[in-house]
Amino acid sequence: MEIAIPNLRHLRVFLAVAEFKSITRASEHIFLSQPAITQAIAKLESLLDAPLFERHSDGMYPTASGEVWQKRVYRAIDYIQTATLDVVKDNVPKERVQKNLIAMISTTQLRALVAVSEAQNFSIASRNLAVSQSSVHRAARDLERLLGVVLFEKNSLGTSATKAAQTLSKATKLAFGELRQGIYEINALQYKDVSTITIGSMPLARMTILPKSILQFNERHPDVNINVTEGPYADLLHHLRQGDIDIILGALRYPSPSDDVVQEELWSPPLSVVARKDHPLTGKHPVSAKELAEFSWVVPAKGTPTRQAFENIFNDAGIPLPTRLVESSSQILIRELLIESDRLTLISAHQVEREINIELLNVLDFPLEHTRRPIGLCVRKSWLPTLTQTHFLSLLREMAEHFR
Repeated sequence: MEIAIPNLRHLRVFLAVAEFKSITRASEHIFLSQPAITQAIAKLESLLDAPLFERHSDGMYPTASGEVWQKRVYRAIDYIQTATLDVVKDNVPKERVQKNLIAMISTTQLRALVAVSEAQNFSIASRNLAVSQSSVHRAARDLERLLGVVLFEKNSLGTSATKAAQTLSKATKLAFGELRQGIYEINALQYKDVSTITIGSMPLARMTILPKSILQFNERHPDVNINVTEGPYADLLHHLRQGDIDIILGALRYPSPSDDVVQEELWSPPLSVVARKDHPLTGKHPVSAKELAEFSWVVPAKGTPTRQAFENIFNDAGIPLPTRLVESSSQILIRELLIESDRLTLISAHQVEREINIELLNVLDFPLEHTRRPIGLCVRKSWLPTLTQTHFLSLLREMAEHFR
């Protein structure tokens, strides 16, 4: 279910009331009438379905939901303010960005910015937002005039986002993510946790700790949605940094792939050479690298840790690499190719544990203890998980203990 992102101006009103503990004092500070402030707070409380303030004789104080919301709104506004300052730093004074410019940016403009930046096309962006194309054009151009910078340029393929647009779009997505986190937390306080956890999963994790963790997690949180996204590591990392994904679960990269993410190792399984049952090399003890080179292989794409380990087998033995390769990370395709031929693959035995147990596949006797590779979590350095997400992370760590 799509979560409505509140009006950015209403968020500023909320922060002012929380800071000054008074609608009157907030009105004097943000130059908005008291009735307008009262109406903005009422709309927020209606959207969140929760009271944000308690009214006392000495002022207005945030409720438990209000405190949660205040923390998330501060973080959201900081993302947008920092990016805006970066985008306009050459032509707008810092003080104006902090006091005036942010107050003039609307949620509608930011939603249009993100939609066009991602679609690279105004027509597609308007369909994705379910509004008219003219509305998206107007919002995007209004934001350009407000900031005094070019956000979109036409090219032969459509519309390209400038560096300024990419910077502000990323910050907007992270800001909107903070607001969704706040809504999830407020719902949880009211015992109606229907939040969503989005996971980018690599092959080994999909076959081991992830399914077991999801099943155990849903026993306690049956209404929480878990979205699992698959894809190349570079794509998952991009979506993680943009705020589309909460967690990447899979093989870690060293050095760290970006300075805005952190990694946590959960366990380090070795790789194994795997073949079908009754493969010609099944009875060999041990198998040599020269013998492995005589067969066709199914391997992952270049640049992956497993592909590097595959190449090291033959480079270390001074043997030319096998040339009859099929490149794929599809678990289903790899299994079928192995079962129906004499092809080999390099994979963690955990990933094909079920096939090994029912004797469809088996591990060849080739020493690879040195290929242990760290499997774990990758999250944004600035990510602040909800209590529900923290519980899921704890389950992943507990489940990983069984594989060490």
